[in-house]
Amino acid sequence: MNIKTFIMASVTVIIWGSSFAAIRVGLHGGYSAGHLILSRYLIASAIFAIFALWPGVKFRLPKKEDLLRISVLGWVGISIYHIGVTFGEQTVSAATAAMLVSSTPIFAALISVFILKERMGMFGWIGLALGFIGIGIITLGTAGSSFILSKGAFLVLMSAVATSVLFAYQKPLLSRYTSIELTAYFTWAGTLPFFIFSPGLFHDIQHATMEANLSALYIGIFPTAIGYVTWAMALSTGKASAVTSMLYIEPVFAILVAGVWLNEWPTILSINGGAIAIAGVIVVNLLGSKQHSPAKKQHKVEIT
Repeated sequence: MNIKTFIMASVTVIIWGSSFAAIRVGLHGGYSAGHLILSRYLIASAIFAIFALWPGVKFRLPKKEDLLRISVLGWVGISIYHIGVTFGEQTVSAATAAMLVSSTPIFAALISVFILKERMGMFGWIGLALGFIGIGIITLGTAGSSFILSKGAFLVLMSAVATSVLFAYQKPLLSRYTSIELTAYFTWAGTLPFFIFSPGLFHDIQHATMEANLSALYIGIFPTAIGYVTWAMALSTGKASAVTSMLYIEPVFAILVAGVWLNEWPTILSINGGAIAIAGVIVVNLLGSKQHSPAKKQHKVEIT
């Protein structure tokens, strides 16, 4: 991984890790989940619109043959992902949500096997098993003493599946569009479904705390607009598997930020589950890929 790719991926992981705590602040400060999602994406969409219309900036519109792919990836990777994470964090802590989202490479590996028809060796399947055991333990950790599984945990897992689809299928588009162009397309497409949450938005903004409004502004600018651009830049300049491996450390930043900012720490059970899930991800991406590297090479352009 070259220095530019490492820096872009590191910036992404840090600001994405901070977004989980910022979402919790917004939810606790007066925003409904739907209004928080819509407000952050209105901010991000406006930023990209200003950039696209800025004098001297060469910003191309997507080709007709790519519109459907871009729209579907925007709806899945943006709309479904953020609905799952934000509504999920109503009942799941920021750190736990981050650990569940870190399972994304596990689902990406399943896509590579069952949809892209890649071969997976013994270590790959062991890694998948570890990953799902870890996910199960994290989910149990959200149940508390009641042992009632949290609906929020399943919503966040839905987000992990959704973002794995985006990561798996956006790579070919990066060869035809710049990182900023592609991120803008996904953002605009993904924002459209959020308008179902528009009733009452201005009431929430007016009655939310200052910290909640600042959090909404923060996640609209940094994790949403800047984060997706830096991630796309990292994917376009580096090997997808190496770049995606940087997601292993995202939960660490999420736990630290949530602990310092919100004094919100995950349960020991969830932390143990997170460690097992991340170990599974490492086994899948490193040992699993080494065993059948020639087969992986066939689809390396599309897999993240």
